[in-house]
Amino acid sequence: MPRLVAAPDKFRGTATARQVAGAIAAAARAAGWECDEVPVADGGEGILDALGGRMRSSPVHGPLGDWVEAEWRLQGSTAVVEMARASGLALLGGPEHNDPIRASTVGTGELIAAAVGEGAQRVIIGLGGSATTDGGYPCVQALEPHSRLHGVELLVACDVTTRFLDAATVFAPQKGATAAQIDLLSRRLARLAQVYEDNFGVDVRQLEGGGAAGGLAGGLAALGGHLRPGFDLVADAVELDERIEGADLVVTGEGLLDDQSFNGKAVGGVAAMAAGMKVPVLVVAGDAVGDQPVAFVSLVARFGQERARADTLACVEEVVREHLARS
Repeated sequence: MPRLVAAPDKFRGTATARQVAGAIAAAARAAGWECDEVPVADGGEGILDALGGRMRSSPVHGPLGDWVEAEWRLQGSTAVVEMARASGLALLGGPEHNDPIRASTVGTGELIAAAVGEGAQRVIIGLGGSATTDGGYPCVQALEPHSRLHGVELLVACDVTTRFLDAATVFAPQKGATAAQIDLLSRRLARLAQVYEDNFGVDVRQLEGGGAAGGLAGGLAALGGHLRPGFDLVADAVELDERIEGADLVVTGEGLLDDQSFNGKAVGGVAAMAAGMKVPVLVVAGDAVGDQPVAFVSLVARFGQERARADTLACVEEVVREHLARS
């Protein structure tokens, strides 16, 4: 029986990675294929969906101080935390409702503390979707006393390579910041970088990815966190290379396929891994921009904007079923 590996990322706003993997699997099994469902993520939103464990929930402070219930996972002594669940822009309803100066990562620190309090000795923190450009200092403060982190491994999944001092310039406009606020935030990050060096002996200025999530990555690095490319961390955790090896087809996908998809993102990572093992790849995307180095199908081009968004999973299943019928 031929074997397919379903390794999609989320289709933002329409379907989770796990739901898309299920749609791919339904088409594969209907065609008589075996299917291994392996939802993936690049370190941003969606890492809870990609990694296993029992779902937990903790009350923490949201980005502007309101209480929110933030989900996280615990499997054995490994916890998985998404900062977007505690300090995310979506919690506020978008940039127009944000206060870029006040927005705080304190809730992410509280979430990590909750995981450690439940016995986690390894905490994977997915960055992305943040409302904040606070350099992670409120998160660092929420984790005091830092002695509680002794023996705890912090793995920080970054989906960008932006450096700490560039975080405001690159990301703050997406979070509703004006030009004057960007200047203020940049100066605040510069002061904070010196604080981290003085207090923790870590120069966060030169860390690749230290500016992820408005500098939260740098703050966690100051506490001893290890910054890792998000896709690599997820791929290692789910043993993706072993699952792709010997497969007859890999199907991956995401909401928007563009040049960034092949620059540290999940779809590009899956495609590169499969190519290295000489396994064919099909990419199913909600929409696509420009020419891409892999075979792909755009749901918008195939079914039109309205159906592609309203009935995403059925469209994915139909595309995969048609592809397998031609194989």
